[in-house]
Amino acid sequence: MSFLSAISNEPSLEDVLVALRHAKATEYAPDALTSIDLFSGCGGLTLGFQQAGIRSILASDIDENCEKTFHRNFPEIPFICNDITDITLQDVKEVIGEAVPDIIVGGPPCQGFSLANKRRGKVADDPRNRLFYGFVKFVNWFSPKAFVMENVKGLLSMQGGKVIETIIQEFSQAGMCGYNVAYKILKASDYGVPQHRERVVLIGFRKDLNIDPAFPAPQKADHQVTVDEAISDLPQIEAGQGCEVQVYHSKPQNAYQEMMRSQSQYVLNHIAMKHTPRLVERFKAIKPGQSLVDVWDTHGSVKRGAPSEKSDIKFSQNNQRLHGNQPAPTIAASFQSNFIHPHLNRNFTAREGARLQSFPDDFVFEGMRTKMSWEKGLSQYQQIGNAVPVLMAKAIAECVMQKLKENENN
Repeated sequence: MSFLSAISNEPSLEDVLVALRHAKATEYAPDALTSIDLFSGCGGLTLGFQQAGIRSILASDIDENCEKTFHRNFPEIPFICNDITDITLQDVKEVIGEAVPDIIVGGPPCQGFSLANKRRGKVADDPRNRLFYGFVKFVNWFSPKAFVMENVKGLLSMQGGKVIETIIQEFSQAGMCGYNVAYKILKASDYGVPQHRERVVLIGFRKDLNIDPAFPAPQKADHQVTVDEAISDLPQIEAGQGCEVQVYHSKPQNAYQEMMRSQSQYVLNHIAMKHTPRLVERFKAIKPGQSLVDVWDTHGSVKRGAPSEKSDIKFSQNNQRLHGNQPAPTIAASFQSNFIHPHLNRNFTAREGARLQSFPDDFVFEGMRTKMSWEKGLSQYQQIGNAVPVLMAKAIAECVMQKLKENENN
């Protein structure tokens, strides 16, 4: 089937979105645990916790495109689009009333965390630490049974380990009686995600519950899902091809693809970026595992304003062609230019990136596909790269639920 014939008789994007919205009603157990999702982004943690049976009662993020994506996929969950440090308890109660979440989850950016002020109160007042303390503020307000915080694994080595010590100390004193806290680096590929992404996850349980934190065990599998296994059933479009609504060109070829497609009849967010002929020729020369530096002499970047001269700046991660028979490396916010499709001479589409983050195909991304530096809001690519892989989030949620359930039964 040709690309053009495959798209000629498809429904409009709006028709597909309306059908998806009507199909998204989620049923929860009467006693389902509840969560508040902070720094939610487009909703990776939210979706993973939802798949585990946890009902979010509120989400928040400062980015307007994340809000659009979140509303599209979780129309029933209230969303506050604001800086967390400006959100008041009254703002929250106006949305959720007197409800108290069982779990607070989120990933506050801590890259700029500073301990320059040695006094505890002064550390909290440092503007570089305000986002983390915004998360703590919610824990103080509600004293949930548990919290889950995820972050970059470099958090553990910041300032010689003092930052993570300070964070644990803050949580140990948070809420009405403090939390028992533990942390661990988790690898996404251990939980069925076709990606070797590593994140540090902190889990805390309120001290009066007497629960020792635990982490999900890696799945017992003799095989990790590869890039090809994740995306090979999607339309094999070339650079510049694709449209808003496409059909699948083949049946699911494995269990992962069946899972990604289980609630979707059409492919969305699968439009390939346009590339110049020169860039396509560069991609053709890059073999799996190689990047731009491996073909620099012939295909390297040129100087701005001097197209006959090679640039002196080399980025080893730019234009890396992935191995189809291995899980992907970390799909970061910049993945739109970092990676090349294993077999096609183009960068990945947003949908392919979403597959590598274990977002199912009925999860629709809003906002601009790519972004110029002056544009506000995160692009679809940035939303996908910033997200917590859904299946890893689900494994974390199931582990927390199990610990709380065991506690109730004792």
